[in-house]
Amino acid sequence: MKVVFTDYGDYDLDVERRWCAAAGLDFEAAEPQCGSPAEVIRAARNAEALVVQYAPLTAEVFDALPKLRIVSVPQIGVDTIDLEAARRCGVWVANAPFGNITEVAAHTLAMALALLRGLPAFDRLVRAGVWDHEAAGALRRPGTLTYGILGLGRIGRLVAERARPFFGRVVAFDAYLPEEAWPDFVERQADLPGLFAASDVVSLHVPLTAENTGLVGAELLAAMKPGGVLVNVARGAVLDRSALLAALDEGRLAGAGLDVLPQEPPAPDDPLLKHEKLLLSPHAAFYSVEADQELRRTSVENVAEFARSGRPRHVVVEGR
Repeated sequence: MKVVFTDYGDYDLDVERRWCAAAGLDFEAAEPQCGSPAEVIRAARNAEALVVQYAPLTAEVFDALPKLRIVSVPQIGVDTIDLEAARRCGVWVANAPFGNITEVAAHTLAMALALLRGLPAFDRLVRAGVWDHEAAGALRRPGTLTYGILGLGRIGRLVAERARPFFGRVVAFDAYLPEEAWPDFVERQADLPGLFAASDVVSLHVPLTAENTGLVGAELLAAMKPGGVLVNVARGAVLDRSALLAALDEGRLAGAGLDVLPQEPPAPDDPLLKHEKLLLSPHAAFYSVEADQELRRTSVENVAEFARSGRPRHVVVEGR
């Protein structure tokens, strides 16, 4: 089975080459790396399998690659793939759902606690010569606060477990999690406005879909308690950036932590970069040395398992 790696950042792919050889897969890396549907089509004319990071796989791509049988991604999210087109063309789609969940949960709480404890402001002030424990404003004890979670999947549940020792209450909203799967240590909120109204901190853990684009906007942010904190480690487009900036400027939110942005990397003049109430990281919540290796290995193992058995290990879309 011929496997084409369409885009791979600054990786040298030596490890992937060895893994493919061990599994009896025919390895090929796209040169140059693919950033558009046309480039994917050119690079993958004879591919039966693709390993894709961020390259867009549109309906045009699937229609142009009749030999394609499986797509595997070294991450949880599959929002760059037209899943309906994959299904229509009988192409399997597989992901790596477990490789980085502890890293994302840790990053989420690190951002939330850093903002609640005023660490970004303290750091700036101390470097500027200000030595004042009240300079970052009135800090509240986390044990008196409510932590809210939007999306109680694998990552959301880990965040809930890790938030319990610090916060007085942990609440969540998830429209798809059945009652029998709901953890008993998390209070279920009936709707999104109820989640935001109940919470001092809200973190976002939902996939980017058409339904979720711009999901968190002015109305939900206005429902939060005054001085609340928001953390987004999901996808940038889930959050309405204009509404977020307005909530920060008007003082309705005390701060926000963003690991994901609508445009990555952001333009140099992006106002998000200049806002002192924002704590930013470069889509790094997923990363550790160990997670990086596990995600990359899983993306290859999905293809290898499909070649052996006709079914990848972690299925997002069932093909033919």
